[in-house]
Amino acid sequence: MILITGSNGFLGSRIVELCQNRELSLLDRGKENKHKAYRFQRAEINGHDDYSLALSGCSTVIHCAGRVHLMVDKSCEPLKLFREVNTKGTINLAKQAIEAGVKRFIFISSIKVNGEKTKYNHPFRMDDDHASVDNYGLSKSEAELELRQLSKLTEMDVVIIRPTLIYGPGVKANFASLMNLVSKGIPMPFGCITGNRRSLVSLDNLVDLIITCIDSEKAADQVFLVSDDHDISTSEMVREMAVALGKSEWQLPLPVWCYILAGKLFNKSDVIDRLTGSLQVDIKYTKKTLGWTPPQTLQEGFAKAAKAFLHTKNNGKK
Repeated sequence: MILITGSNGFLGSRIVELCQNRELSLLDRGKENKHKAYRFQRAEINGHDDYSLALSGCSTVIHCAGRVHLMVDKSCEPLKLFREVNTKGTINLAKQAIEAGVKRFIFISSIKVNGEKTKYNHPFRMDDDHASVDNYGLSKSEAELELRQLSKLTEMDVVIIRPTLIYGPGVKANFASLMNLVSKGIPMPFGCITGNRRSLVSLDNLVDLIITCIDSEKAADQVFLVSDDHDISTSEMVREMAVALGKSEWQLPLPVWCYILAGKLFNKSDVIDRLTGSLQVDIKYTKKTLGWTPPQTLQEGFAKAAKAFLHTKNNGKK
């Protein structure tokens, strides 16, 4: 049996959908279980809750739940909150998993463990040093280090997966906002942002890798980076979105230095860095170790995300 945490969420729900031929146990903070066919425990991820009901009879845990990265965090002690969920909560779950006889713990971490940006064509690799720069990335990094210690001291092996930006049907945040703008068919000012590269991963590609890691002996105690294996610039991203949405593409050639200046003037340099900078990952180790390749192309992933976006928009939910 497999325990999936965050089973009502963007990632967890898709894992459940693609694992319907397996025995599942689900855990989520939500009051209702979206997947009625499976055993469900409502619980928070923290340093003290009891997960024994959800863990009973499980041989594998896929830990997706966590406190997500926030663009604007208004809490008084954000690092403390991130650590309570992403670090202490993860380790609490892992220790209880060991007691329950779980053999494999798959932890969905984040590329933010490696850092926020890369030099052009100098991607992050799985064995790079941890270099997180925000509270979210730090909490994930600390969880990874403690999990790896647990795996050395016990019989439970740990698999760590660090996704890049995840997109797909139901995606929210920056990707959804950009898709919404592109869907309006208005001129976009990204024509000059062609010298950066971003690695993305579709929801289905990420879930396919996670499912591969459930049974693969070669996944034990490994760290895997994951992407669509097709890096694109901001301008190319807008172009692919326009194609997927069936919209004409018209990008104004606003020089990159204008963005940099605006970022400094309005104290938004971090936002501009994400827009104009690079964040690439090298997934050669993932592909070689597991004999895995992303089954969905970036174009197919964008088309699927666009179809779901348009369906939601046309039904008056956006």
